[in-house]
Amino acid sequence: MAAEPAPAAPDTYTGGLRRVARVVLLDPQDRILLLHGHEPDDPGTDWWFTPGGGVEGDETREQAALRELAEETGITDVDLGPVLWRRRCSFPFAGRQWDQDEWYYLARTTETATAATALTELERRSVAGARWWTCPELLHARETVYPTKLAGLLRTLLDEGPPAAPVTLDTEIVR
Repeated sequence: MAAEPAPAAPDTYTGGLRRVARVVLLDPQDRILLLHGHEPDDPGTDWWFTPGGGVEGDETREQAALRELAEETGITDVDLGPVLWRRRCSFPFAGRQWDQDEWYYLARTTETATAATALTELERRSVAGARWWTCPELLHARETVYPTKLAGLLRTLLDEGPPAAPVTLDTEIVR
């Protein structure tokens, strides 16, 4: 008998600048894990993005990164590294505008199987799965990927290693 899925966590974003921790998760072959998302009521409007989400309560961004990664992918055996990039973004999603201050953490894992374990109700309606991407696949992708320059950022990361200090990316505003 299959286990019942866990009850969906509530969606707690109510507007304002949302503090977000994202994870650039690499496997031993230097593939990056991206989630496939879409508008809740329009699966045809879709994109790929790194795991992560909002900081809750008094948790640190590092704690949020690890929690979100576990909830969205089931992956818990990771070595969390430094903050690679910081980005401000604003975008419409699920009928409202989201304004975010995102920090992207480098992480490595040997786990490659994924299973979402604790998605919010909104995530259950808008996350269609996960996929490991090689850098060349990302460079040639025709799909929408966020942040929009992720392929080049990943290439630089793999060629040069993590930056000495977090790099501030251009603000992305989607209307």
